[in-house]
Amino acid sequence: MDRIRLGILQVNHDKSETIGDHFPDDAHRFRDLFDALEQRFAYRVYMTIGDELPGSLDEQDAFLITGSPLSVLDEHSFLPPLYDFIRACDSARKPLIGTCFGHQAIAVALGGRVERAAAGWNVGIEATHFIENTSFMTDAQRDLGFYVFHEDHVSALPPQARLIGRGDFCPTAAFAVGNHIMTTQAHPEFTDRFMRAVLDDCVGLLGQDGHAEATASLDRGRNDGPLFSRWITRFILNHL
Repeated sequence: MDRIRLGILQVNHDKSETIGDHFPDDAHRFRDLFDALEQRFAYRVYMTIGDELPGSLDEQDAFLITGSPLSVLDEHSFLPPLYDFIRACDSARKPLIGTCFGHQAIAVALGGRVERAAAGWNVGIEATHFIENTSFMTDAQRDLGFYVFHEDHVSALPPQARLIGRGDFCPTAAFAVGNHIMTTQAHPEFTDRFMRAVLDDCVGLLGQDGHAEATASLDRGRNDGPLFSRWITRFILNHL
């Protein structure tokens, strides 16, 4: 089978000495995740954080918007063009995946709402309880554990979207639009080593208690990112 052309829209560029200098960037984390699968992708990375977007929807077979420590509640120069691109994908029924920041950006672009969570930060491993049984879910398992790190959340779905996954602390953990858009608030591309490094780097943000609680969740939780990568692949193949 020919390789699927996957365009990765990167909305983060970590230049920090503590994290950025020691780990692959967001796009490469997704490449590492997908490259473990039998179905391989041909990748093109768009530095959307630097205002780069595909010139045409036909450049790739599918697109994925990465996570970011930035907030969609703030003003960023790349956001209005990104919203236009998301709406174009929706109109053309182009396969589009959104994770974390991407999940929230898709919600806003299509008429949903994102707000700061009243409960504060949701960090560690959290189970997403998938409530919809669709053809791209290739395994019987419906409760998947994912790394999460967010303070904002989708508080209202776009009118045309449907909820497909809930978390204990994130009611809108995953949603879909038709059979061409799928999102998750989580980070299926994170690894245990990367997540622990990020937590250690964010003690000042989370506080000692928050850091300890998040770290404890890693010790008792399960990372199903590799399983979810199979779901994403099947989701794209079903559409193509």
